Amino acid sequence: MSKKPDRITAMQQIIDAVQAEFPLYQEDTFKCGPDNTCLGCPKKLMELVDTELSYWQHQLNQGLPPTFDEIYRLGKLCKNVRRGLVRNGRIPG
Repeated sequence: MSKKPDRITAMQQIIDAVQAEFPLYQEDTFKCGPDNTCLGCPKKLMELVDTELSYWQHQLNQGLPPTFDEIYRLGKLCKNVRRGLVRNGRIPG
C-alpha cells in the first residue's frame, strides 16, 4: 500500500507535471495565433497558469502548505487549460 503525499508534495507534483507538459516557456507561448481562430485564448490561458504556478511555487518555497481545496482548484484549472490547449493545437491530445 502506497503512502499518500503530504499537501506540499502533492502541490509540487502538480506544478512539476504542468511545467513538463505545458509549453510555458517556449518562444511562441504568449503570442496569439496568426489568423485569430482561437477557441478560447491560449495566450490568456497560459498567462493564468504561469501566474498560478509562480504563486504556488513561492508559497511552497516559504513552507506554506496549500489546503486540499486549493490543490483541487489548481488541478482543475490546469486540466481545463490543457483541454483548451489541445483544442487549439498547442499541445498534442
